[in-house]
Amino acid sequence: MGMARDPWLDNAKFALIALVVFGHTVGLALVDERNVQVYTWVYFFHMPAFVLISGYLSRSFRWDRDHLIALASTLLLPYLIFDAAMYAWREHLGQAQTGALWLDPHWSMWYLVVLAMWRLATPLLRRHWAVIPLSVPLSLWAGTWDLTLLDIPKAFAMLPFFVIGLHARPEWIRHLTSWWARVAAVAVLVWLWRVAPDIHEWARVAFLWWDRSYEVLGFPTEQSYEIRLRLLGMSLAGALAALALVPRRTTWFTRLGTASLVAYLFHGFVVRWAQTAEVFEWAPDHPRAALWAAVGGSLALTVLLTSPPVARRLTWIVDPIGSVRRHRSRRRDTGGGPASGAARPVPGGEGPIR
Repeated sequence: MGMARDPWLDNAKFALIALVVFGHTVGLALVDERNVQVYTWVYFFHMPAFVLISGYLSRSFRWDRDHLIALASTLLLPYLIFDAAMYAWREHLGQAQTGALWLDPHWSMWYLVVLAMWRLATPLLRRHWAVIPLSVPLSLWAGTWDLTLLDIPKAFAMLPFFVIGLHARPEWIRHLTSWWARVAAVAVLVWLWRVAPDIHEWARVAFLWWDRSYEVLGFPTEQSYEIRLRLLGMSLAGALAALALVPRRTTWFTRLGTASLVAYLFHGFVVRWAQTAEVFEWAPDHPRAALWAAVGGSLALTVLLTSPPVARRLTWIVDPIGSVRRHRSRRRDTGGGPASGAARPVPGGEGPIR
């Protein structure tokens, strides 16, 4: 029998994947200052929170056969499948392509290969809490690299969030969701909302993508160090604030959170089509309506992709090896097979979008 799931984690996965879909959708409607403010505000914290949860859920990873097989089947194989599929889809849509297939992750597929890197390094990163402060200068240094291979600079740029999650303890999560932490969380998110329009005065929104070199961003190295350090602090505060507001109880979307990887991998095909189809071509004349359309459309798409009937079918593409194993296990159980034939939980395989 597998361990009981923590509803807080599944709630967090759904909330964060919904924000990912929204961030990509509203990115098609950045037609006025308010829409840009919303976009910037979301990018302050949603991916840092994802990475932090990734670290928290990677604590059990070890360099053994079961864990390595799980990593290959749940992260690397989907990366090979979906990076190729996204490349082909963008070619079909006539969108400009850059980078080599599989060597330069295409759009949102970076997360799979970067998470695999972090997971492989987990046994080393867990040895001492000192990796947390050491990860900060590595993050600053990564901005000087003019490299796109496997998004390695991004892996180092966001490493502080991962190692903080990796060294977090369950009791810290309980404190994080206490009433006083939630009051502070509201204050932090309001503060980020207020400062979001001012980012152009001292940086660029592209700094929040964590993948551009300082040279490409057009800022001197010393100034860029200061900007990235400042954003690391702001994004960490925002990530913790967002996670503090996630409900601990079972909700209507708790079960949907278990299929967040499906939404993560498939929503990009819809967003890229919407971009080519110019779905938001009317947005300049109706910016507020475009913002609410992005909210409603992204939430509907997230719910659709994570709904059990849809997710069950799409999981065969996302996790073909695991799907075959689960199918065989169900057939054995239905046929009166021994209890030992039940599928084992994947060791160290549960990620923030899984």
